[in-house]
Amino acid sequence: MLLLPIRPARCCIAAYGRLWSLRIASRPDARLFSATATVATATYPALVYSKYGRPEDILRVSRLSLPPLAKSSVNVQFLAAPINPADINVLQGTYPVKPTFSDDIGGAVAGNEGVARVVAVGSDVHDLSVGDWVLPLASGSGTWRTHAQYSRDDLLQIDHDGVSPITAATVTVNPSTAYRMVRDFAPLKTGDVLLQNGANSGVGQAVIQLARAWGIRTVNIVRSRPNFGELKSELQELGADLVITEDEARRPEIAAAVKELGEGHMPSLALNCVGGKSATNMIRLLGHGGHVVTYGGMSREPLTLPTSAFIFKDLKAHGFWMTRWYNEHSTSERAAMLKDLFKMAREGKLKEPWHRVWKFSANGVKGDEGLQTLCREAVAEAGKGLTSRKQIFTFE
Repeated sequence: MLLLPIRPARCCIAAYGRLWSLRIASRPDARLFSATATVATATYPALVYSKYGRPEDILRVSRLSLPPLAKSSVNVQFLAAPINPADINVLQGTYPVKPTFSDDIGGAVAGNEGVARVVAVGSDVHDLSVGDWVLPLASGSGTWRTHAQYSRDDLLQIDHDGVSPITAATVTVNPSTAYRMVRDFAPLKTGDVLLQNGANSGVGQAVIQLARAWGIRTVNIVRSRPNFGELKSELQELGADLVITEDEARRPEIAAAVKELGEGHMPSLALNCVGGKSATNMIRLLGHGGHVVTYGGMSREPLTLPTSAFIFKDLKAHGFWMTRWYNEHSTSERAAMLKDLFKMAREGKLKEPWHRVWKFSANGVKGDEGLQTLCREAVAEAGKGLTSRKQIFTFE
């Protein structure tokens, strides 16, 4: 038998986030080979902060590497992640959920919500595959980055057939908040009316669409603005029945219109994300035994209940925080709610939130400095008042 000499050769095997260099032995027994040291470790851009303050001042782009893939770990690549008001509050240090600052990454990765695609799974993970879409379960999961590693238990797999990345990335906060508030506080039935302020917000848009799908009518209050007519038309396209400004809410003719909308009955549910006079005027439109649910305070003014209405109408006031609901309910209950919301999205009953996309590119022509400038601009835009558009990072 003719034996040909085997020349020394080098080859590189690409593992996820890491390159291994192999040298094949220059002898007939090719089973004898050894792995040399790591020659390169991939890094990925992330928005990191190490102190509280103005988001535009404290956010910075940092390049992070993923740890070796453990048996129960999952590596993911993010597809999209929104900028929510709660994200800004976290960065300012005013949100109840505090991040864990890590010396390893020089702070914490920002972002609480997003959708990602699985790119690698550990040997003990048998119910996820590369290509599956997942949602982080924990608050403060650090979603403003291109790649991350999570424990399998910290991810929820979703059926993304017919669901856009934007819808999936934004479903766990705004639509879920709307879903729970409309479902859980007042025994609404077809033809009933609910009130809400901040109706052009992400939650407000979802409330309108869910209520419409369930046969519930909506009275929607927004702040006065030069383009009110345009905003009114947009909300009506989503299914809003009555759209008024905060200045109009106290007019006697509005109370009459609300009663007519309810066929002689005043609303039994009011959803408040503003507080102050806006909430007070809205609460006056509630019927006997009505419920007011507060889930935000954009005016930074306290909630004031009209004394006479509170006493003689037997009103009930509640606070709602989506994070608390998640903590108090099982993953299966969360999955059931999301399944229902995704079904509505596929049927065209729940549309993507009005939004603007910001491309978070790992290889942008302007480098990390340009990416940092873009991200700070996006967060600043999200913090502006009178905006109805959700600012969303998409990842490349």
